[in-house]
Amino acid sequence: MSRTPPSLDESALKSALTHPRGPFRRADVVGETGSTNADLAAAAAAEPGAWPDLSVLIANSQVAGKGRLDRAWEVPAGAAMISSVLVRPTEASAHAGVPAFDPAGHAWLSVLAGIALCQAVSAESAAEPVLKWPNDVLLNGRKLAGILAQLVVPSRDAARGTGRAHDAGRPGPAVVVGMGVNISQQRVELPVDQATSLELETGVAVDRNVLLPAYLTRFARLYNEFVAVGGDALRPLGGGESAHALASGLMSTLGTDVRAELPGGRMLFGTAVRLGRTGDLELRDAGGVMHAVSAGDVVHLRRAGHAGGVDYA
Repeated sequence: MSRTPPSLDESALKSALTHPRGPFRRADVVGETGSTNADLAAAAAAEPGAWPDLSVLIANSQVAGKGRLDRAWEVPAGAAMISSVLVRPTEASAHAGVPAFDPAGHAWLSVLAGIALCQAVSAESAAEPVLKWPNDVLLNGRKLAGILAQLVVPSRDAARGTGRAHDAGRPGPAVVVGMGVNISQQRVELPVDQATSLELETGVAVDRNVLLPAYLTRFARLYNEFVAVGGDALRPLGGGESAHALASGLMSTLGTDVRAELPGGRMLFGTAVRLGRTGDLELRDAGGVMHAVSAGDVVHLRRAGHAGGVDYA
């Protein structure tokens, strides 16, 4: 297996991602960052006008990244594919003259990122990743990638119009969707036994300069189609299937016995039946009662119908 990942080609990435060739309005590539999500969110809050809808920050390494529930996520330089995309769906829908974006659609933006990554990895390798609720991507039962979305509200100075961001009107909220994908780590470099890398699973060194545009352009297409239907996860997108249908088709959590670890330390055991309209996970407990889980963490147990309850992801 290769131990020297190809370096990021800043010029080629920007050319592939931004107009006129690509869908992004701004693309920045940096060698090292604490966290692409934190950096992009802070920059967009301070100067919204400089970071339009579909801006992306890409990093070669991340030394203080955070995942869900404030978990640390650090990787050797060049070993992971790290990017954060900033979107402004409310403004995008107004400019496009399409139905107003439903705020409930914000919860689906990280799901769209997961769908886009699964599609990109399948297209660029022999791997077939799947989704794990709420926002992980698995390959052969192990975690390949994590997604973290966060709301960005303009700072008070930006909202008052003290910067150039106010020239186009009062800045609205944005969402940053961060994606971290394990590309070339070896087993000893991974933080937990349940994690894996694309190279470990396929035996092939994947070039981030190829996979990044493959993922990001797919995400931008899904996002634009989602905005066009007002952020309604049940309405068909341009490709014919809704966001709900696309996610359900890739969601390995469905049909699985799970343990939901809820805020406040509560535990809920049940079988994951379906995704709700707002992206929540609907579980059926042993008594047949349905529960909607909108926040928390989920541990996969055995597939529904199997004996026992051994954690596997």
